[in-house]
Amino acid sequence: MTEIILTQYDGAILGPIAKVLGWIMNEVHMLLSRLGIENISLSIIVFTILIYTCLLPLTIKQQKFSVMTKLMNPELEAIKKKYQGKKGQESQMKMTEETQMVYDKYGVSPTGSCVQLLIQMPILLALYRVFYNVPAYVTSVKNVFTPLVDGIMGTSGYAATMDTLVETLKLTVRNADFTGSNAGNYIIDALYSMNVAGWDTLRESFPSLTDTIGSVQSQLNHLNNFFGLNISNSPMNIITSSFKAGNYLMILAAILIPLLSYLTQVLNIKLMPQSDTQANDQMAQQMKTMNRTMPLFSLVFCFTVPVGLGIYWIVSALVRGVQQFVINKHFEKIDLDAVIEQNKERAEKKAEKRRKKMGVYQSQIYQAASMSTKRETNLSNNVSSEEKNEKVQKAYETAQKAKNINPNSLTAKANLVKEFNEKNNK
Repeated sequence: MTEIILTQYDGAILGPIAKVLGWIMNEVHMLLSRLGIENISLSIIVFTILIYTCLLPLTIKQQKFSVMTKLMNPELEAIKKKYQGKKGQESQMKMTEETQMVYDKYGVSPTGSCVQLLIQMPILLALYRVFYNVPAYVTSVKNVFTPLVDGIMGTSGYAATMDTLVETLKLTVRNADFTGSNAGNYIIDALYSMNVAGWDTLRESFPSLTDTIGSVQSQLNHLNNFFGLNISNSPMNIITSSFKAGNYLMILAAILIPLLSYLTQVLNIKLMPQSDTQANDQMAQQMKTMNRTMPLFSLVFCFTVPVGLGIYWIVSALVRGVQQFVINKHFEKIDLDAVIEQNKERAEKKAEKRRKKMGVYQSQIYQAASMSTKRETNLSNNVSSEEKNEKVQKAYETAQKAKNINPNSLTAKANLVKEFNEKNNK
């Protein structure tokens, strides 16, 4: 069975974001419904395009970083080689300064696209939660279940029957409690995760609700239909049930979802700017490995999740691909040399500001040191000549008592001072 949890995700970070995105998704579906189009898969497609369009400015910044990184990598590598093996603090400071100058020259931050990713990733992960649990966020879809839920809860012993169904059909319902105040939501959790065989079992378990079950199932099939596929079922479930029914066309359609997900991911990666770092560079090797494994992961994982998620992955990859193609064309038309020259001017101004700041700091340090020296001098001036001579005399007497005197010791130096004073006093 498809493992799907209907109830809204309650994570501390992604939970609130998912609720906002779910509200937007609900509005998109309602708008399409007013236009006479009541289809969840189409709502997913429109909503995905809308979200990625809103994220386009961040995508452009991220791709600008990738393009500039490709250009400045040789200079960064040269700096690394220049200071390779030099572990001194001064060398490390110079290396950091020169590296920062290169980043300033190309107009990017050392943190690169981290800020963009920190903004995008929670949104995209929360979007995944919304599409995974569509009825929890789209009111009109959840309302389809209302007559059936009321009928089930009005049946004597329904809670035990639902527990048996969950166990028999191996449904995944988080914290299922069919007797509590949220029993209706848990029932919808169970109903939404059922495939065709599960609905047949439901009819057998609640024979008095056969007509209601048929009506709800028909409405869901209409809402969840995507070229004959039910988007709430996984491709693997569709393949299994279609194979038993001898419907080989549906098997082919179900296989196309993971396959298209894989191909669109590969296409998206091909369109992205690739780094020119050396083949033995560890980061480059990691990126190559990730670029090979991520599409394969999408291919395998897409067989086990609802078709709706597969549609989301396909559409999002296509949208990113189109955006990437346009961005690439945009950067091809830009005179990067002119941009770099402008960045150099800005970098020089920044460097000048840094130098001025450093000048102020150094001036403050010198001033503080000067004040400290003056204090020490004043303290020294407060000591009388008699006290000085007395201290020198004590040091001299100590020197006379010592047999082996280190010429570099304080005692030896005191001896020399004593002799010097005696000569001057003659």
